[in-house]
Amino acid sequence: PLNLCWSALAFTEESLNDVVQMHFSTVDYVIFTLLLVASAGIGVFYAFSGGRQRTTQEFLLADRSMTCLPVSLSLLATFQSAVAILGAPSEIYTHGTQYWFLGCSYFLGLLIPAHIFIPVFYRLRLASTYEYLELRFSKSVRICGTVTFIFQMVIYMGVVLYAPALALNAVTGIDLWGAVLAMGLVCTLYTTLGGLKAVIWTDVFQTIVMFAGQLAVIVVGAHQAGGVAEVWRRAQNGSRISGLELNPDPLERHTFWTLSVGGVFLMLALYGVNQAQVQRYLSSRTENEAIMSCYVVFPCQQIVLALGCLMGLVMYSRYGEDSPLDKGYVQTNDQMVLYFVMDVLQDLPGLPGLFVACLFSGALSTISSAFNSLATVTMEDLIKPHFPAMTEARATLLSKGLALGYGLVCLAMAYIASLMGSVLQAALSIFGMIGGPLLGLFCLGMFFPWANSIGAVMGLAAGLLMAFWIGIGNFVSRMQTHGVPILNGTAILDTANATTVVMTTLVTSLTTKPRLTGLKAFYSLSYMWYSAHNSATVVVVGLVVSLLTGKDLTPGTVYPVLGTLLFFLPERYREKLCCVTPLEDKVTQTQTITSTLH
Repeated sequence: PLNLCWSALAFTEESLNDVVQMHFSTVDYVIFTLLLVASAGIGVFYAFSGGRQRTTQEFLLADRSMTCLPVSLSLLATFQSAVAILGAPSEIYTHGTQYWFLGCSYFLGLLIPAHIFIPVFYRLRLASTYEYLELRFSKSVRICGTVTFIFQMVIYMGVVLYAPALALNAVTGIDLWGAVLAMGLVCTLYTTLGGLKAVIWTDVFQTIVMFAGQLAVIVVGAHQAGGVAEVWRRAQNGSRISGLELNPDPLERHTFWTLSVGGVFLMLALYGVNQAQVQRYLSSRTENEAIMSCYVVFPCQQIVLALGCLMGLVMYSRYGEDSPLDKGYVQTNDQMVLYFVMDVLQDLPGLPGLFVACLFSGALSTISSAFNSLATVTMEDLIKPHFPAMTEARATLLSKGLALGYGLVCLAMAYIASLMGSVLQAALSIFGMIGGPLLGLFCLGMFFPWANSIGAVMGLAAGLLMAFWIGIGNFVSRMQTHGVPILNGTAILDTANATTVVMTTLVTSLTTKPRLTGLKAFYSLSYMWYSAHNSATVVVVGLVVSLLTGKDLTPGTVYPVLGTLLFFLPERYREKLCCVTPLEDKVTQTQTITSTLH
């Protein structure tokens, strides 16, 4: 939910020859290496401490023993991917501070998961989010959700590993595949050895590194520009300080409404139902700790957003309208951020290495979350139901093997990403296309008591079809209009995080565009509305099909939001109409159902 707006990597390695390169000092290499060593060390530590990762409960859920603070920082680290670190400053530099209003969506985007999704998942004592779908609907719905999630994450893993390495190679000349292999292997090592506990604590360490790296660039850059006041003055003179844009047009890329309302659905797709994030809630010692982690991560997210935006303003104060991209020093916006960092910090050995460590911390946290969540859903949803007699020792060993296997798949996907060229944008779009329909599937089950399994499957299929129609239609339409998916030398990839964090692309021009109609308008829907539109499609289709095919409900799996909204009706009517089944009264019953499934 991620925030955002990144540069699309619509080029190949061969096209980087003309990019102006700067170089790391020995100190920079040492700092970068220390990041990798420390991350691997945390994994080794948890492999030989505590229960030594001998049970699936410990390996996949950290023994449900984590406290609020590390869970919160881990949630934040998964949210703050490498592409977010590169993309948010580029967005501010290019389009101004309108994007900063995304912070308005964080409140509801975290409040709703804290008080609706977390209580449902935590009280059912789930390991995989998709177990809920079997409890609420049927095994077939659970499998559909799991397979959709696996497809989503596998597509994304290689891109999130390859993209920052390619940008770093272009600007600094660091060996591309050396960086990819170092990150991929280290991440696979500590995830496989230390399980979720190692992933969470490395996320804590990596979050600190991310904050330090961004702060270093902002402080030094602002000092060189003459202070924060001067940075702000230059941004105002350059029309980069945006006002409150209240245009309700859903075709407008960024307005207050698209960012603050559409952004809520992006946040819900990440913090409400995404396995990588939900798994962290489930690792908490108590439900209250899980809920509190959402409240703690809120101010941290605001700080992260502010840092990205401030870095963009400092970039503008340094280059103005004469950007390194226009001069041909770099070829895409994400390279421009790294060029700026190397330019600002070139006389301060160690600080460029700190920022690169910050960048790769974002990548490591996102990828490790993907490994662990993929191993969990594969084990819990696809393997355990077919081998109920499997011993705990064998299940744990297999879970570790799955984490290792997905690590190797990540490296393979990074290689495939290197061959994609401009198709890379489409691969990133696929990630975003899937987040909305999955959110809709969970909302259908959690808020609408009369929804059934047939409606859920048909709704998910309709949501995915709609998502791919809009996403691919937008991509093809732009290629037909402009010849290539890059406008005026700039390709902007709008991403909604994520590990988590929901992603899609939308390239826009800064010039005034004529009003679009028909399919062109449909394809030009702001990417910030994609999640809301696609999840609504799932709910509407699912409800229509369910009303035609009958009701099927397991008590305790519906959050009684309709019963609360219809408080003015007598209780007997509310129960008949809304199947009000308060979670508090059904915890024991649903836990029994869950244990039966296992």
